[in-house]
Amino acid sequence: MGSVVAPRLPVAAARSGSVVAEIGQLPELGEQTVAWFRGAITGADADLVARTIRAGVDAGVPIVGVIERMGLDAPGGLAALGAWGRIARELARASGVVPTAMVIDGPCLGGPAIAVGLVDLVVLTEQAKLFVNGAEASARMTGTNGIDPAQLGDAWSHQTRSGVADLAAADVTEALAAVGDVLSFLPSNSLEAPPREPTVDPPDRRCVQAAKAVPANERESYDVRNVITDLLDDRWFVELRARFGSSLVVGFGRVAGLPVGIVANQPSQLAGALDIESSIKGARFVRWCDSFNVPLLTLVDTPGFRPGRDQEWRGIVRHGAKLAFAYAEATVPRVCVVLRKAYGGAYIVMDCKSMGNDCALAWPQAEIAVMGAKGAVGIIHRRALLKAEDEHREGLRERLEAEYSEEHLSPRAAAERGFVDAVVEPAGTRLAVAEALLALTTKRERPVRRRHENVPL
Repeated sequence: MGSVVAPRLPVAAARSGSVVAEIGQLPELGEQTVAWFRGAITGADADLVARTIRAGVDAGVPIVGVIERMGLDAPGGLAALGAWGRIARELARASGVVPTAMVIDGPCLGGPAIAVGLVDLVVLTEQAKLFVNGAEASARMTGTNGIDPAQLGDAWSHQTRSGVADLAAADVTEALAAVGDVLSFLPSNSLEAPPREPTVDPPDRRCVQAAKAVPANERESYDVRNVITDLLDDRWFVELRARFGSSLVVGFGRVAGLPVGIVANQPSQLAGALDIESSIKGARFVRWCDSFNVPLLTLVDTPGFRPGRDQEWRGIVRHGAKLAFAYAEATVPRVCVVLRKAYGGAYIVMDCKSMGNDCALAWPQAEIAVMGAKGAVGIIHRRALLKAEDEHREGLRERLEAEYSEEHLSPRAAAERGFVDAVVEPAGTRLAVAEALLALTTKRERPVRRRHENVPL
């Protein structure tokens, strides 16, 4: 018998200029069928791209684009602008229906670059340049000189400054391999369950590395990735936006063969405090997982929101609300583990029990409260501390802090109040998470009927 030929469905007028499009397989993505297009896209080619996106939605397969060059087509005039509008409209319609990804491998300029911001996953190569206004236009319109064109829209700036780039790669082959890794955790469309894969990594494997990674002293930092990888199958974790909003870590992995989206505070950056960038990053990722039925695993170790006038003026209220909104509306299975600190408003927005979390776990040393013992005692017992003699004041403070910790910060106290479902030993966390996720595989939650929600954008 001959070899089986993978199905391929050319899109109508599948070649326009230098652009090729079809529904089929890309070798770099493995065996998954996708709607894909590739080439240098001008206004004349935009209709082909729009048809490809629409065909992918109709077929219920992911959409992957490789853009070698894209920008405004001056000779095309308003017709070209209209064509770019159709691309934006089709991408908006595809959002939450099928996964979408774009690889940028060259200059992507002007208004059409905005379309890139509509997709789920953006990967920039070393050749990529992505911006709406170039260095010359920016200098002319703002009167500001000294803008380096090389750094205005390269992969590094979009990883560290804008947060547009989820991943960076050396070339298209490496970028498509990264896209394939991410798509392996997602279903082809929102009506399917995420793909489960067999694993030889036992669910009851002891997480010794995770247990050792977290210092008992709440003021000591650590890399939460050491905890994440130890909890996941084969210790494989695909992290996204690693250099943006770095006090929060997000990415995909598997537990007991089940794909999960991981959201974790990063104590090695800002002590794990949430700021504007990390709130935006987390909210975007949570909503993406919820769109495609991927369960969420949240690891909490945060002292709260980052303080400061800059954060308040730039809208931490509004941006922090994005993360709260994302978790509150999520209907997928949600498991939360408090590793160490969970204080104040940040505890709320990190998928606490009252936000609709399905399974809230805590390590024995976890502290769940409005604030830490030192801050709380300084407020509650301020007068008593002021009245105490100098030589006895520090001893009184330590005793009051110990009493406050025992009564208010203990995870067992939180469990008694219903804020935590179980206290688990650190080495047994993987098994506890696996059991919770397996028990929740049949979860079905009906969202409220409405026209659409009003996200705090």
